[in-house]
Amino acid sequence: MTSNVGLTTPRGSGTSGYVQRNLSNLRPRDTSFSTYPTDSLKHRQRQPNAEILEHDRLRQIEVQVFELRDKLEDEEVDEEEIEAQTEALRRKLLENGVGEEGKGKKGLKVHQVHELAKAKIEESERLRRALGIREDYEEGGHWKRGEERMREGVPEAKNGDEVGAGLKKERW
Repeated sequence: MTSNVGLTTPRGSGTSGYVQRNLSNLRPRDTSFSTYPTDSLKHRQRQPNAEILEHDRLRQIEVQVFELRDKLEDEEVDEEEIEAQTEALRRKLLENGVGEEGKGKKGLKVHQVHELAKAKIEESERLRRALGIREDYEEGGHWKRGEERMREGVPEAKNGDEVGAGLKKERW
């Protein structure tokens, strides 16, 4: 055996002497979950990259222009006429903002993460407006306001008195 692991000799042990790791052994973790900051556990919406969205929009326009060019070449139209029609289509699509209409999440593929993020933000915004939620709403804010009211109601400790000694004790 190597590295002084296992039996010195398998003779008489009824085994082959092969040593395996105990995979069912659970080692304790160094940190507990309560030590993590709560800010890192908050949900943060992924922001889409505007450059990538613009690139995809321009790419969609160029795909439509190329399809027109291909169709015109199959019809054996003169090259100058093809250039004129494709430039006119390109200008029209750029002015009309083709590709900017919201497809929603259903029209997008899984690999279109920036488009999905943009659609999710728009969906969340529509839902927020429909439910009448303020823009400055912070999740869990009502708990913080309640704690502040409790602190204001508790008198300060004087001369070693117990904090809150002046308050009535309620029985459940």
